[in-house]
Order: sequence, then structure tokens, then C-alpha cells
Amino acid sequence: MLISLSYKKIGTIVASKTSSPSIKQLSYFVAVAKHANYRRAAEELGMSQPALTNQIAILESTINTSLFERSRAGTILSPSGRDLLDGARQVLLSMKEFEDMAAAKSDGHQITYRLGVPPTVGPYLLPHILPDLHDLHASLKLYVREATHRELQKDLLDGVYDVAIVPLPLTITQLAMTPLFIEPLKFVVPINHPLAGQKSITPSKLRGEKILTLEEKHHFHLQVQEICERWGADLQRDYEGTSLDTLRQMVVMGMGVAFLPGLYVHSEMHDPEALYVCELHNISILRKHALVWRPNSPNRVFYRELAADIRTIINKRLSGIITTTDS
Repeated sequence: MLISLSYKKIGTIVASKTSSPSIKQLSYFVAVAKHANYRRAAEELGMSQPALTNQIAILESTINTSLFERSRAGTILSPSGRDLLDGARQVLLSMKEFEDMAAAKSDGHQITYRLGVPPTVGPYLLPHILPDLHDLHASLKLYVREATHRELQKDLLDGVYDVAIVPLPLTITQLAMTPLFIEPLKFVVPINHPLAGQKSITPSKLRGEKILTLEEKHHFHLQVQEICERWGADLQRDYEGTSLDTLRQMVVMGMGVAFLPGLYVHSEMHDPEALYVCELHNISILRKHALVWRPNSPNRVFYRELAADIRTIINKRLSGIITTTDS
């Protein structure tokens, strides 16, 4: 009996030494590294924190090295963890591309694509195009998540998203893309502002105006900052909005004036008595958006087809609000 138990223990030890990390364990490793926090990573993964902690411990035992260190700042990568992280990401990306390639071989693209969109675009564009897109591709499923433009590009490269709608220019130039549309920015003022009632104003009248905008992490912030620097307006850094709705309400309350995306104005501003929308005389303030994906994606031909379909739907549903472009 004692000999039998000894053999069982030896078998367990050999199995642990010869086993390899699983794809799920690598995804757990990448998630904890991304958030530098077990709790937030567990929430993203849809599992309990103790279960995630246990899985990381099993992974560390399997590869015989520590991946994380605890510090006052939170959970940080160990030197070994830093060296292994890119490799883990590449394994997950290769697995995702294999799954996509297999799905592309099947009939009708019956897989779920993870679509990333900026919060300043997605809620005001997608409701206008998704119904028609579903009519064109009945089996197409899109899992939509919002993130800032920098996060979208980084996560797209890491395989978190399959495809994304991103403002141009790209900060990660190795991504593949095709332009979708050009969107104007509209100048809005409180209804009791001296400029209210004028259909167009000269850019010189922006000088000294208190311009409100979103937080710096948004691409939209960078564009408004350039406008302020060019025309001598005063960018209100102490009163940055967390969303376009917040920004609009700040203008209504008389805290300043703002530029708002044309899609947002079209979709959300239905109270003409609260704000006044005007144009800058002979000046077009525009931002361009593109559909973006990894250059080696097995579905890249389908993504180009998808981009063409989106442009067609925009011309049908949003003509006069935004302008399609393929260059």
C-alpha cells in the first residue's frame, strides 16, 4: 500500500514538471499584466479573484518562475514576467488568428467579431449603420466595446479586438486600415452667448474664448487643443468633460463654449433652446475615421468588404452629416 501511494506521488510530480501552460493560463497572465491588479483582471475575465490567483500560481509552478511581484503600487511584473509577456501575447494572437482562419474557411463568417470604437463615435454612428449591416450580413455578429484611440490601437495589435473604428492619424503605423468617413466639428455656445444667432463666425472671434473639451486621453482633446493654439482661444484644462454629454451640459451652464462632433450634434442635440450651433467662416474643422485591423489577419479581405458596406450605408443614412472617403 505504501509503495502504491509513492508511485502516485511520483506520477503527480512528473506530470507537473512535464505539463505545459494552457492557452487560458496565458490569457490570465496577460490580463493581470494589463491591469496590474488581480481584482480588475478577474472582473474582465468573468471569474473570481481567488480562482485567478490560483491559476497564476499554477502557471508559475508549471514554468518554475515568478511572473508578478507585490508592491505598494499594486501588482507589477517581475523581470521574468516582463521577458515572457510579449511571448504570451504572441501565442494568444496566433491562436486567435488560427481560429479566425478556420472560421473564414466556413460558410458565411458565422463568428463573432470584436469591434472596438471610441466613445465619441460608437454611440452616435452604430445605431445608424448596424441594422443595414445586419441585413447585408445576416450571420455577422459584432461584440462592441468602447476605448480611447490609443487603447484601441494597442489592444487591436495585441488581439483584444479583431477590428476597430479609429480616428486618424494612427499612432501605431503597422496596423492596416481603410478610411471610412470625414466628420465635421461644430462650434456650440450657450443660447445667451454674444455669438449665438450668428450662422458663421470668423475664427478671430475665438480669441480669448473659454473652450471646454474632453479629457486628454481622448483624440478629440488633441484636435481641440490645436484649434485653441491656432486661434488664441483659452483651453479650460481645469474643467474637462468625461463624456460628450457632460461637455454639452457644461456649455449649457455657461462654463464656456465647445466644439462637438457632427455625429453627436445630429444624434443627441434636439433642444435648440439650450445651445446654439454655428460654423467658422471659410474654415472646415474635420476629423477622419478609418476601419483598422492587423495586417496579417486572415479576415482582411472581409474587413475591406465591411468597410465598403459601411460607407454605402453612411451615404444612405447620414448623407449631409458626415462624408464618406476611401482615401
